Amino acid sequence: MELVLAPPIWYGVASYAVGGPEKNTVQVDVDVFENYIYCILKSWLYGGWRNIYLVIHHQYEQETLLPMTLACMKAARKLTFEYLEATRGAGWWGSNTNAAFYAELEKTDSPWQWITVLPCMSTAAQNATGYDHAGKWECSLLSALYPEAVKLERVADSDEWFIQSAAEASANIGREMARISLRDLKSRIHPARSK
Repeated sequence: MELVLAPPIWYGVASYAVGGPEKNTVQVDVDVFENYIYCILKSWLYGGWRNIYLVIHHQYEQETLLPMTLACMKAARKLTFEYLEATRGAGWWGSNTNAAFYAELEKTDSPWQWITVLPCMSTAAQNATGYDHAGKWECSLLSALYPEAVKLERVADSDEWFIQSAAEASANIGREMARISLRDLKSRIHPARSK
């Protein structure tokens, strides 16, 4: 399908749950991150884009709504409502001209679908393969997509429990994870509907 891909956002809401700043964890405050996402989305929405997808890998285990995902969702919904009020006026939804709003959502350009937040790996994709933090599954995915960043021989240098399974990582597992994830994403990303 025809897509425009924006650059990734490299730093986000990591929290210090895994390691503190002394371990080089980069943490962006959730409110700052939300505002950053809001500003990016605002540029696109006011630029005329109406079928925007934010695809998230970090903090979307089993599609659980964790801080980074919630920040993206909140930025998207806040912006959508602000845009509708700015372009249609205060009380736009309550106006009699919008009496058929819900009945027409499936036939028209629904504002609730202008911006969608999706997991890079849906629950189904995660269940078909696996999902972890810096262990077998994430290191396998990285081995397939960015092999020069993976140094499996260094697993033995650490006693941290969550990386020990990384010794079992392989690019083959990662390629299968990517294949399943991309197939799933293709089924969830839809062409923009016309007005």
